[in-house]
Amino acid sequence: MSVIKPFKAVRPRIDLVQDIAALPYDVYSSKEARVVVEDKPISFLKIDRAETFFDEGVSPYTEEVYNKAKEVLYSMIKENKFIQDEKPCLYIYQLTMDGRSQNGIVGCASIDEYINNKIKKHELTRADKEADRINHVDYCDANTGPIFLTYKAKDEIDTIVNNWIKDNKPEYDFTPEDNVNHKVWVINEQKAIDSLTELFAAVPDLYIADGHHRAASAVKVGLKRREQNPGYSDDAEFNYFLSVVFPDNQLKIMDYNRTVKDLNGMTEEEFIKEVEKKFEITKTSDTEIRPTEKGTFGMFLQSKWYLLQAKAGTYNEKDPVLSLDVSILQLNLLAPILGIGDPRTDNRIDFIGGIRGLKELERRVNEDMTVAFAMVPTSIEELMNIADANELMPPKSTWFEPKLRSGIFIHLLK
Repeated sequence: MSVIKPFKAVRPRIDLVQDIAALPYDVYSSKEARVVVEDKPISFLKIDRAETFFDEGVSPYTEEVYNKAKEVLYSMIKENKFIQDEKPCLYIYQLTMDGRSQNGIVGCASIDEYINNKIKKHELTRADKEADRINHVDYCDANTGPIFLTYKAKDEIDTIVNNWIKDNKPEYDFTPEDNVNHKVWVINEQKAIDSLTELFAAVPDLYIADGHHRAASAVKVGLKRREQNPGYSDDAEFNYFLSVVFPDNQLKIMDYNRTVKDLNGMTEEEFIKEVEKKFEITKTSDTEIRPTEKGTFGMFLQSKWYLLQAKAGTYNEKDPVLSLDVSILQLNLLAPILGIGDPRTDNRIDFIGGIRGLKELERRVNEDMTVAFAMVPTSIEELMNIADANELMPPKSTWFEPKLRSGIFIHLLK
């Protein structure tokens, strides 16, 4: 079963939602966050990245920064910039980008289902990133950023969602500067809430699409609260974490491309000869090459594009992890030829989300890198297969668009 629990959301006043809602904290550097909050003084980034209140030399991981986040959050609640629903509700969060819409149910997922792997993962987390969000949730006593979950679509859930959208006016409807439209409907009728929770109870598993660090951090804060409150109720809010759950058939994963600083001591000719041992080079071009088939890659080197195709026998087609294009490139080119052993820690490699386009690969190679690789996007089916097998994806395998905005929904833990 899958638990989706209604809750009393803390959310922006209608007239302020566009000024408060912000992209996730981790898509910005500290410097970029400072620019945003200077331009938008009530942006949720002031809470998500409270180091923007301090001099640049102040670490974002200090107690004073987390206390500032708490202070600003509860000041905005006191000032009625945020309001709280009087009864537990579910919500529909619709994002529309380039004419394509996806409709998610906003509610709270169970930390026990996360612990018992009924909420399935596909990525490792880093201790430092976990610690940051643990402190943020703990100090704020709230989940401030939603976890992006998915499930294998059910027509019955879609029907309820589509009918609610058709029959009710959205609470929020705004389009920020990135041209992604955001709409929110409040599901406040008990019959609809009960129907949705019962339908989700028949969904075998949920899958984390994006937000592994936020999920792990929310769970660890919940476990800490249990220790602090040994007689806790099963309904205690800290047993649940803020989530948006989308059907898998509405999601889009974009390519997550790679660029590397140097050729590991080789000349261009030597590098090409090494690549040809594992890949067929079937095309070169002065214009960008976007790969479309599994096992193929666009490579940009010395102002020229190459189409690479992995040779037969270079990967295991039956292995859900080793057959990923990111694995094929890593194991046959990045590691053995370019010496990128651990892409999570090697500062010679950088990753560029597909939303930036292939021209961004060209720009980086022309400015500060040497070679770039364009990837075929990982599919949602591949993600689910790996999670079902209790395996892990290589780092930077998926780039979801559009991004959920933070600050539209806040889940208080008390």
